[in-house]
Amino acid sequence: MEVRGFLADDFNLIISCARGLESEACSEIWFLLGEVGDEDPRVEKTEVSGLVVAKTLLDPFEAVRRLREMLRKEPHEFRYTLKVIPVEAVVPTRLSSIEEAAAHLSEKIDADESFRITIEKRHTEISTREIIEAIAKHVDRRVDLKDPDRIVLVEIIGRVTGISVIRPDDILSVTKEKRLLPRGEKG
Repeated sequence: MEVRGFLADDFNLIISCARGLESEACSEIWFLLGEVGDEDPRVEKTEVSGLVVAKTLLDPFEAVRRLREMLRKEPHEFRYTLKVIPVEAVVPTRLSSIEEAAAHLSEKIDADESFRITIEKRHTEISTREIIEAIAKHVDRRVDLKDPDRIVLVEIIGRVTGISVIRPDDILSVTKEKRLLPRGEKG
């Protein structure tokens, strides 16, 4: 299984939605990205049920920030999008490629910051342990599995893998954010 079409290895957002609602989520995230300032977002379904990828002209972290602001003002616009994850690098799903990209991106982790590695695997035989060991040997920082300053996030989608080094609040979790809204504003 693999990401199909024009965004196969050129996306910078991963969007999750309910299984079977990928087409609706594609339309919604295309609209939402346009509303937050992307004049030409590209959005596409993947072969994985409940996952959509997008290429935004915006910085992916800025796109998530703007989408979060929009969610707070207009939560009713978010009907199908469940989560939006920024992606900094897309590589083939090979251990060496994942290791190299993650090692490079992990340079963003300051000396006084803690980290953890999170792996989300779909349609791959590479073991989570192999991936964690390959990445961890390049990150000479304190590990904190419960409350890290940074997360080395590895999102495997068949033959391609999206990698980011993020702060815990860099992911937009629509359901969680809607619960935090004042009553009557949940959309």
